[in-house]
Amino acid sequence: MLGYLIDMDGVIYRGGQLIPGADHFINELRKAEVPFRFLTNNSQRTRRDVATRLQRLGIDVEEEHVYTCAMATARFLAHQTPRGTAYVIGEGGLLTALHENGYSIVDRDPDYVVVGEGRTISFEMVEAALEMILKGAKLVATNLDPNCPTVSGLRPGCGATVAMLETASGVKAFSVGKPSPYMLRGARKELGLTTDQTVVIGDTMDTDILGGAQLGFKTILVLSGGTNREDLDRFAYQPDRIVESIADLDHADLINGFTGIAPPTARSRSHGRPRQEAALSAVSDRDWQR
Repeated sequence: MLGYLIDMDGVIYRGGQLIPGADHFINELRKAEVPFRFLTNNSQRTRRDVATRLQRLGIDVEEEHVYTCAMATARFLAHQTPRGTAYVIGEGGLLTALHENGYSIVDRDPDYVVVGEGRTISFEMVEAALEMILKGAKLVATNLDPNCPTVSGLRPGCGATVAMLETASGVKAFSVGKPSPYMLRGARKELGLTTDQTVVIGDTMDTDILGGAQLGFKTILVLSGGTNREDLDRFAYQPDRIVESIADLDHADLINGFTGIAPPTARSRSHGRPRQEAALSAVSDRDWQR
């Protein structure tokens, strides 16, 4: 068995437009009951908001198929300091995730200063956060992406705000989003799969592919987003496979390519699942030459 952790911007859509064929690949996964999660380093929206956006683009998904950096951050904080407090620079997706994990949002003496994306960030908010950090609040970032793509171009991202606070305070932020192992491992656990059974599909080498490589996941780079073939020579790590678009992927082909075992027939899916899964889990990792 294989399951997928799939980036969205540059993989499923670009700007506000669906990448041709992306819906076909996801529909095939749904029909075959293949586990997958969409991953996003954007903390602005809740998983329900993200699912609705994908549905409007023609992608057949439910809320459970989405895993955001806001969710990962909130779960991390709840594990570190249960029922803690946070001063938040961010928007609804991050606030909702924190509340759902037992956190209170405060404007003084927080346990944590938590920074996410936002279009309404003011210098007064940053100044208040700095004062709290200097008084002992711990600095946590949902991600360190320096910018965010929009329909009209780039705008400063969470990483840009965090860099300002780090420079002013001398305190290094802990980041939970991609390529952090915390977020990717958490998403993999939601799939109920092992490391050997997990495939990351993304368009950026220094988040999606790096995160997957660090955890031993199989990785597929799509060239429909932020990376060109010419960029690959400067990275010490490489994806297991490179394709022009997610539309070029076929689940049955990937099972055969990554495990060396042909996918089950319709008959064996219904009558021989335990044997098939046992065989797949017994196969050791092998490099798949791109």
